[in-house]
Amino acid sequence: MAFYSVLAVTPSSEDWIPDYLPTANQLVAKHGGKYLARTASHEQVEGTDHPAALRIILEWPSKEAAMNFMNDPEYTPHLEARTAGSESYHFVIEGKDDLA
Repeated sequence: MAFYSVLAVTPSSEDWIPDYLPTANQLVAKHGGKYLARTASHEQVEGTDHPAALRIILEWPSKEAAMNFMNDPEYTPHLEARTAGSESYHFVIEGKDDLA
């Protein structure tokens, strides 16, 4: 079953981004993930305002693949850099409809 990563990221520094992107791109592919959206073009249309500079959506073949990406030792320093250089929220969502 597919899983999705949904992130809201607001950089407080852009120093980490040039090193982060090539590694993240490579490791997402290594773990079977695919970017569906990485954009600053988004609009909140409901609820209390939760601004973010970027909204990112990835598709994973499984939760295990998503977690293997997050726990990949090669990703660890880049995750730490992103965490230190941004306000980030990351949700892993199972691709199913519990209300159907």
